[in-house]
Formats: sequence, C-alpha cells, structure tokens
Amino acid sequence: MGVPPPLDLRDPGLLDEALGILDVLIAYDTIALTPNLDLIHDCRDRLESLGATVVLTHDETGTKANLFATIGPDVAGGVVLSGHSDVVPVDAADWTTPPFSADRRDGRVYGRGTADMKGFISCVLAMAPAFAELDLERPIHVALTFDEEDGFHGAPILLADLVASGVRPAAAIIGEPTGLRTVGAHKGCYEYRTTITGLDGHSSEPARAVNAVHHASRWISGLMGLADELSTRAPDPSPYSPPSTTFNVGTIDGGQGRCVVANRCAFDWEMRPVLRDDADFVKARMADVEAGLLAEMRAVHPGASIHTEVVCEVDGLEWLETSPALDLMRVLLADEVSANGGDLPVDVVSYGTEAGLFQAAGIPAVLWGPGDIGVAHRPDEYVAVADLEICLGMLSRLGDHMSR
Repeated sequence: MGVPPPLDLRDPGLLDEALGILDVLIAYDTIALTPNLDLIHDCRDRLESLGATVVLTHDETGTKANLFATIGPDVAGGVVLSGHSDVVPVDAADWTTPPFSADRRDGRVYGRGTADMKGFISCVLAMAPAFAELDLERPIHVALTFDEEDGFHGAPILLADLVASGVRPAAAIIGEPTGLRTVGAHKGCYEYRTTITGLDGHSSEPARAVNAVHHASRWISGLMGLADELSTRAPDPSPYSPPSTTFNVGTIDGGQGRCVVANRCAFDWEMRPVLRDDADFVKARMADVEAGLLAEMRAVHPGASIHTEVVCEVDGLEWLETSPALDLMRVLLADEVSANGGDLPVDVVSYGTEAGLFQAAGIPAVLWGPGDIGVAHRPDEYVAVADLEICLGMLSRLGDHMSR
C-alpha cells in the first residue's frame, strides 16, 4: 500500500468537520460527577465505524465510562491522544449565550468545555477517518476519561485496565488548553474532605460542649501555618509559580445557629505539591496537630473525632530531561523548534492534570492543546478557531510520523 499524500489543511472541510463535532460535544451536558454515557457512546460509534478497536471501562454505578480506542496495528507502542469528557459546573445566568450550545462569533467558539477540553477532542475525532486510512506502522490511541474535574476518578480505572491488558503506549499527548505550548511538568493535586465531630450544647455554656467549628478553624490554621516551612523546602531555583507547595480551603460547612455549639463541621481542602515528599511532610505535621486537638476534644466528649477522606492524590508530571513524549513533540513541532534555534520551548505549570497518572503508569506524557487555560472554568469559555486549525495540523503531522 502506498503512502497517502499529506493532508491538505487548506481544504476547509477538515476544519468544518471539527467544528461540527465540537457543536455536538458541547451539547452533551457532561458536568463532572454526572453521567457521560451519551457522549462516550457517540464517540465509540464514530470510532468503531472506522474500524477502531474500542474498550469502555465504567465506574461502579455504570453511569459513567472511559473510552480507549486503537486505530492501526495491534502492536506495542503508539501514541495516546487523551482528553477528559467532563466539564465544570455552570451558572447559565453568568453566560452571554447558553453554555451547552456552541456559539461561533469573532473567530471563536463559545460554550462550556470548548477549551477544557472538547476542542481538542473534536480535532482528534475529525482526524480519526484520516488516521484510519493511513498505513500506520504504530497505533494511534484515543483516550477519553470521566470526572477529571472532580477527583480524577476515571483515568485510574482506564490506566489500570491498560496495565492489566498489557497495552503499553510509547507516549501520551494530553490535550489540555495550553495555548498550543508544550508543557513538560506540573504540580500534583491532592484533594480531601475533613469532618470534625464534636458535641452540641447551649452557647451560654460552651465548656460543656465541643465546638466543631472552633476546632476546624484551629485545624485549618495549623495547615496554613506550614506555608513558611514549605517555602524552605521548594527547589532552588523552582520552576513553579508560586515556587512551593500551596494549600487552599475551598468550602466549609457546619453548625446550626449562632446560639448553638456546633457538633459538626466539614471542609474541603487541597494541596498542590511541587515535591512528592512535601505531601508526606504535611501529613506528618498535621497528624501532630490533630492529636493535640483530639486530646482536648475527647477530654470533654470521648466520642469526638476528626476524619479526613481522600478525594484524590494525583502526583504531578515530573520533569524528565529525556522523555519520549518530548522527543515526539520536537518532531511534530519542527517549525517551532527551528524558530527557537533548534530547541523546543517547554513550559512548567502549576495546575494539575491526568498527565502525572499516565507517567506513573509508565507512559511518558506531555500537555499540548488548543485554547487558553485562563478562560477555562469561567463564564463564556471559548476556543479560538485558529487554535483548532493549528491543532489539526499537528495531528496530521502525527499521522504522517506514525505511517510507513
């Protein structure tokens, strides 16, 4: 079989196809922690119609699924093009146009998930027919996951299935909205919910009760008090901004009224480690803080407790000087390499992605995708049509690179 000529991206048909698919994907309301099967089944049908092998892996409820498709030969190696199917919640009142209806204007496509990250997925699906027609030497895989935005629940299931099945891709491109820049490392993302249980009582006699809200504030103060010590643990120089591991308490809920001693308080918090050892350091120090609080609480009420639930513990994408994934990007972005004096600019970011999970599973990974992370998670999220066109060009070069 002869080698097909490179795709002609001057033909507007390919971009139109990607835009049409993006319209469809946006219309699927795949807010994190809600079902995503309509979108996944749509993508499965598109890929299976091309002859791709498709495997779905589900959550315990069966209402959410990951997709892993293989186009090309059943051999080791190949490249994964990965995106998460879920999006963050919306308040439609804050949007200029309906968030789950694509709106094209001023060279942009507006809608929830356009940048993060259905724009990339639509480009991959638009390119899939061309991939299927190529005489691929190594496979091109497509991975779609669920619930990345709230706990990274889907990717570990998909990756565990790949490991169990012996599927060993050589590299993964995670299509996060990096503004078409290559990202080679990012912080980890550790998320938790801590619940403090005390003893209710009348606020006129607080010493006879155990105020969960008061003890939650002390627990949080202990956590925030570690910031200075963590700043001394940061790499020097640190590639991150801010340079050290950070914390955030995002929600807090507790109590019944101002005249009632609160018997319960729960709060959601996270840390973004720049070093894996930082997480162990924080846990050890907070265990000491917790022990002191519990001793005081149980002196009044033996049933008092502090319980922390792990939502997710996802290590960051570790910087590696030699990475097959970065080597691949140097080939696919040869013009950028040439314009930069023979080297590929590689960024480091502070936000977390599934790339660290791929790396931990033995699959070298990078981030690269259309869209701006600055508009993700915000009202009137958008992706530039020009970004999608550039993404299609990169994917066409990937097809040529993977062909005989």
